[in-house]
Amino acid sequence: MNQIDLQQRHAVVTGGAQGIGLSIAARLLASGASVSLWDRDAAMLQVALQQLGEHGVVSTEIVDVSDAASVSNATESTISKHGRIDILVASAGIAGPNLKSWNYPLDSWQQVLDINLTGVFLCCRAIVPHMLRANYGRIVNIASIAGKEGNPNAAAYSASKAGVIAFTKSLGKETAGSNIAVNCITPAAAKTRIFDQMTQEHIDFMLSRIPRGRFLEVEEVSSMVAWLVSEENSFTTAAVFDLSGGRATY
Repeated sequence: MNQIDLQQRHAVVTGGAQGIGLSIAARLLASGASVSLWDRDAAMLQVALQQLGEHGVVSTEIVDVSDAASVSNATESTISKHGRIDILVASAGIAGPNLKSWNYPLDSWQQVLDINLTGVFLCCRAIVPHMLRANYGRIVNIASIAGKEGNPNAAAYSASKAGVIAFTKSLGKETAGSNIAVNCITPAAAKTRIFDQMTQEHIDFMLSRIPRGRFLEVEEVSSMVAWLVSEENSFTTAAVFDLSGGRATY
């Protein structure tokens, strides 16, 4: 494992109690950062805290990323505990049901957009002012290859991740005059608990689209994120990094 230097940096990882978020948090700890895990699942947060706490400084916040007040409170609590937020990895997300667009329930559409897209916006909106005052920050938003290509029977998920890509580009340009880097990654599917929300037919479709012939490993996401949130990433911003196993065509 390449050793990325994140000493003296504090990171917030949303959706940090499990899956990709938990793997990213572990990698950032291994690189010397302290980490705040933000998640809405209190029980899973406690499990994650027990798992990661022996490897470094870890705190938790119960957060609904789709709620502005919850995000604001978590931001202030994190600043109070750690004095700073240098890194944000916005990883919280849901898949939503696998249905044709014309059959997609309105409440499910709204929920997916609220968590996957508005949640990223709210976290950035709350944390970026602190980064601007410090003239330092690194943000990675977790999008998806579905945001580039649009997966059938996953319109809300695809649309939300396309929105994350566009939002990242906008925010990266707005903060480019400061020492802040805002990027996103577009992974192919990784076999995490989010698969529990999908039909087997949809899972098989996603695998069939990956030239590598396998699903992404969460550790492969973490290694890319670790560099993107490091001080060494001093020029790249408002960019999209693929982790698609060859699926991406642009």
